[in-house]
Amino acid sequence: MLTTLSTAYTDTRADDLAWALGREPLPALAVLDLELSGAKLQLRLLGASHQVLLEEEQGSCSETVACMPGSSTPLPLGVAKRLGDWEYEFAARVETLSRGSFAGRAQELLALVADHPNSLAGTFPGSPHAFTAMMAQHQGGQVRWRTWHAYPQEGRLVVTRTRVGAVPRGARAERVPQSVGR
Repeated sequence: MLTTLSTAYTDTRADDLAWALGREPLPALAVLDLELSGAKLQLRLLGASHQVLLEEEQGSCSETVACMPGSSTPLPLGVAKRLGDWEYEFAARVETLSRGSFAGRAQELLALVADHPNSLAGTFPGSPHAFTAMMAQHQGGQVRWRTWHAYPQEGRLVVTRTRVGAVPRGARAERVPQSVGR
């Protein structure tokens, strides 16, 4: 689903993004409720990026990637963490593109998510290439989602991917945060 968000573009720089697990639901500008093989997933576009709420038999998970005043947790390159009976993995990268390449990549990504049944994308007024997009799927007993946060004024695209699934018997996940270059 593609929508135009009726708010000012609040994320001003890719470096302003922060990551958090376990935050309460924040006010959303657009929401998509999904059920993927028994997992309830809510994709939420915020005035400051995204939030995903996941609920399954084993428990719940909340991921927020946004500009969060007072947050001291920068956007990590990667995290692996055990959440009860779940294994949570998060990865982020920043793509820096030329103006022409950025416009093409933005159009390609918006076309990808516009008609996908498990996606939500919002464009911000004032720039056709300022957007946040999210896409989810259930695969192999795991819930996965990808997000894209566009910063056309910088020519930067922040790309994240997350995987949440049952912890394999005998496996152990450790938290391994590394910050995205600032």
